[in-house]
Amino acid sequence: MNLLERIQYPADLRQLDITQLPEVCKELRNCIIHELADNPGHFASSLGVVELTVALHYVFDTPDDRIVWDVGHQAYGHKILTGRREQFATNRKLHGLRPFPSPEESPYDTCTCGHASNSISVALGMAVAARRQGLRRKVVAVIGDGSMTGGLAFEGVNNVSCIPNDMLIILNDNDMSIDRSVGGMGHYLHKLHTSSTYNKVRYKVAKMLYRWGWLNDDCKGRVLRFNNAVKSLLTNQHNLFEGLDIRYFGPEDGHNVIGLVQTLQRIKDMEGPKMLHIHTVKGKGFEPAERDATVWHAPGKFDPETGEILETKAEGDVPPKFQDVFGLTMLELARQNPRIVGVTPAMPTGCSLNLMMREMPDRAFDVGIAEGHAVTFSAGMARDGLQPFCNIYSSFTQRAYDNIIHDVAISGLPVVLCLDRAGLVGEDGPTHHGAFDLAFLRPIPGLTIASPLNERELRRLMFTAQQPGQGAFVIRYPRGRGVCADWRCPLEAIPVGQGQKLRDGDGCVAVLTLGPIGNVATQAILDAEKATGLRIAHYDMRFLKPIDWDILAEVAHCRHIITVEDGVVSGGLGSAVLEYMADHDCHPNVVRLGLPDRFVEHGTPRELYKIVGIDRDGIRQAIVECTSGHRPLSEGED
Repeated sequence: MNLLERIQYPADLRQLDITQLPEVCKELRNCIIHELADNPGHFASSLGVVELTVALHYVFDTPDDRIVWDVGHQAYGHKILTGRREQFATNRKLHGLRPFPSPEESPYDTCTCGHASNSISVALGMAVAARRQGLRRKVVAVIGDGSMTGGLAFEGVNNVSCIPNDMLIILNDNDMSIDRSVGGMGHYLHKLHTSSTYNKVRYKVAKMLYRWGWLNDDCKGRVLRFNNAVKSLLTNQHNLFEGLDIRYFGPEDGHNVIGLVQTLQRIKDMEGPKMLHIHTVKGKGFEPAERDATVWHAPGKFDPETGEILETKAEGDVPPKFQDVFGLTMLELARQNPRIVGVTPAMPTGCSLNLMMREMPDRAFDVGIAEGHAVTFSAGMARDGLQPFCNIYSSFTQRAYDNIIHDVAISGLPVVLCLDRAGLVGEDGPTHHGAFDLAFLRPIPGLTIASPLNERELRRLMFTAQQPGQGAFVIRYPRGRGVCADWRCPLEAIPVGQGQKLRDGDGCVAVLTLGPIGNVATQAILDAEKATGLRIAHYDMRFLKPIDWDILAEVAHCRHIITVEDGVVSGGLGSAVLEYMADHDCHPNVVRLGLPDRFVEHGTPRELYKIVGIDRDGIRQAIVECTSGHRPLSEGED
């Protein structure tokens, strides 16, 4: 890595001759491949923008000029070029480099970007701020075609066209988000073309008009619209972006680094908003990733020479992933109930709805990165007689909050919201932890909110949710594997609002859990009983809303109640229990375990559960501490 080793920061990159940049790209790509082979991360997306990353830092004066990445999946090359090459081996590890760009980590990271579609809005705000302060700062938003399906991206583009700014939008078009991108925007981008000759003539004419004083601020917009009309006439095509008064250039080869540099140098000082459309290949430079970018989005460990993905082989019967139980049960239910349809915002493989898509393509819909639309689209189908199951990752559900209230809950529509990746998801960190869904959904009237203890309970809850008469129904479950290898139980309904007692106690301590964290609590309770000599009651609440009042009335007479949930303690299960006790003038000591009132960093799930105190040892310790000095109750003693 002769050249890359000489580059500590982009200023070093800018000292090179333009002819050396292809070699820099080659070395940077090899660095990413070999680092991620042993320390897994988001692979294919970062390989696809190597040339663009080098070109941007070569042309623009970063960090004073701003580069806003849309979704940090693609920013590994950016990290390596901006002072973090030697630390890159710690990427996504506990206390190491963050999984996505973060201003707290580097001045080159202009904003937090773990979710899609926010780059244009953020960049526009920065461009307006620079203009207001009289700065000559350049601002660039880099957005993929998958992120362009998000409503926020369209809102940003619309506003870019009517607020004075000089920002540049780079549309990275690789026909992919994680799964293959869908929708009219993807088809439009593939057909879009422009006349390069026209752009050259237009640029020369514009310079002439400026020189003659005919193109001032008052008439600039009218001239731009006139030019766009002429271009549409000459090229026999209409351009969506130029229709919004945004100068459009491209499409260009996103893997020709010298060509990208030359184009960026030509357009970076042009006044007004601009869009550069580039074509890239996700996984570029690593043949297995080019062939199947979905598998290689985040493949885990692999052999960088052969491309073999190194899967850990477990012995014996292995419990399935919750997502696979969802996908297979969804297919089973859909065969029985012709009203059932499936919806996902761009995650058919991640949530396993792809199983239904293969067998019933007319009943399963990938709507692209558009969570709000996914919910409202589901509401429309439910309104007219269908039974939608809308699967959204928990942290992405935050973007559909108004849609859940306005379009589903108020009307009591039978939409089943399946929230995958609930709780602590691990190395993707705070932008992806499913921390808030229980707390932000609980206040909404009319929702049923449930979380299964295991895979069998997930199946039963899914069966329950599609029964006649059910309204809006939320089922949340975590990433990864459960505990039941023999998960194919009969499909039976669960009484809504009814929990289950897993273990009797002696009246001193009752542990109330919600969801799969209850399996961890079961082991902790056994440990605590050995340490204290107490018999500890354990209840799986199943439902946060409606919560089981019979269980709460029963445990209200215990000395101590410990609630355990894989979500923020503010507003979740523990808060619901406290509210009941206050409303009924009951005074047990209530200890709430869950995620703290701060954003939890990235690390392995095992590490993070330990840090926040809801691993086996943490729950055991909480039980032991609150019962210190207590003896077991005698029979009949209250």
